[in-house]
Amino acid sequence: MLAVAEIHYIRHEVNQKGESYASVARKMGIDPRTVSKYANQDEFPKKEKQKRKARVMDPVKPLLDKWIQEDLKKKKKYHRTAKRMFQLLEKHHGFKGSYRSIRGYVSQRKKELKKVADEAALPLESFAGTAQVDFGTAPFKYHSEVIELPYLVMSFPFSNTFYFQVFPSENTECLLEGLQRMFHHMGGVPKVIRFDNLSPAVKKIRAKGERDLTDVFERFVLHYGFTYEFCNPGKGNEKGHVEAMVKYIRNNFLLPENTIVDLDHFNETLWAIAEKDRNRPHYEKQVLQSDLFQEDRKEWLLLPEKRFESIRYQEIRADKYGFITIDKKQYSTSPRFAGQKVRVRINYQSIIILNEENEVVATHTRLYGMKRKSIIWQPYLELLSKRPRAIKYSSVYEQFPPAWTEYLNNCTEEEQKDVLGLLGKLLKNNDFSLLNKALNLASVHGHPSAEEIQHCFYSLLHQEDRYLAITPSVTVPPMPDITRGLSHYDTFFQDERAER
Repeated sequence: MLAVAEIHYIRHEVNQKGESYASVARKMGIDPRTVSKYANQDEFPKKEKQKRKARVMDPVKPLLDKWIQEDLKKKKKYHRTAKRMFQLLEKHHGFKGSYRSIRGYVSQRKKELKKVADEAALPLESFAGTAQVDFGTAPFKYHSEVIELPYLVMSFPFSNTFYFQVFPSENTECLLEGLQRMFHHMGGVPKVIRFDNLSPAVKKIRAKGERDLTDVFERFVLHYGFTYEFCNPGKGNEKGHVEAMVKYIRNNFLLPENTIVDLDHFNETLWAIAEKDRNRPHYEKQVLQSDLFQEDRKEWLLLPEKRFESIRYQEIRADKYGFITIDKKQYSTSPRFAGQKVRVRINYQSIIILNEENEVVATHTRLYGMKRKSIIWQPYLELLSKRPRAIKYSSVYEQFPPAWTEYLNNCTEEEQKDVLGLLGKLLKNNDFSLLNKALNLASVHGHPSAEEIQHCFYSLLHQEDRYLAITPSVTVPPMPDITRGLSHYDTFFQDERAER
């Protein structure tokens, strides 16, 4: 397996500069078949454009140019050779010239296009098919409160157009999810994309502009085949177009606060907003931006056959309670993983915890915002229903809603076993709201049993009033105070230790 830098070099030399496999192999001291493999690997498609002049063949030049440009959006193994072009011209277009003329034209045209590509690094505003990317922030009404959320903008300087999507964070997974959504909605990939030094993409900036990229961003670039550029530190003006577009989007589409009920559905509505905005003249060129956008589209690279799986894996040690921490948020695993390492599969939507056999232990919706902890209760309840004495010494005892913590503390061992089994059966989607109501209702006349809680739960669930049947119909004489649960045993042992 070659290093990423070597793969980048092969891709650049073969797919952009047009060097032969043998030539690159000699320079690198490796087998030409290895060069061919990495130049054409599915995850790393990349091609530029190419041109040339001719003399006697004026009628077929435009067609040759078209074929060359079509091919250079594909992997090299899919390119038509000059010989194949000559055969097609003879068969379908009545070409009477020589193969040598075709071969010379194609070769020279590719060299000319290579030179144009090498000189086209700056400014991006001058070239179709290029893009700039950055995050902005705006206020939204989300989950009944006003909060700031980031939105990812991809702008196209040549046509002065854009796309944008709103996310709960500016992390790596959200950045790559946003870029990928845009590529697949657009049906192509900008051949050059300029970024600020976003932490999801850049781990470290070194001397002379060198950068260490995050592993997942580097693989993403190789998969989609675009050329990336980063602004110099403190030089945000080098991506001035996208910065202006961030403000334009906020002022024209995101103020005052939009109400978001479902973020994915809201993002689906943003494609049409961006596309409708193109139906106006370009501020300088006095041509409809929608027409210029079509010129952008013609220059994009083809999409790869497969989507990129924007996932990272991480090994994390669970704490003594069986919780792991990711980005300052806590997620439960299972009691048996307390103090042990687990493998975690992370994407922008979910946190999936795996055991040593890569089997799923728990799946959490990824937390953003103020909420700090996500608990999947079933693994804990299953264990505790079998070993109720352990509940007082487990983290779950502290994580229950306060009403349940107090109730379980006042239960005998047998009652705890029954109630924990009941919770394991009734608790759905880790939502205690209906169970809390059932416990409060069943507790009106004293400490309830598991059967009474279950009776109230189903009455509330089906919106019935059967729970009234548990109301005592006779006056019960006052009873002496008793101490429920196992706390009196704790007191006994404390007294015994004090005597020692």
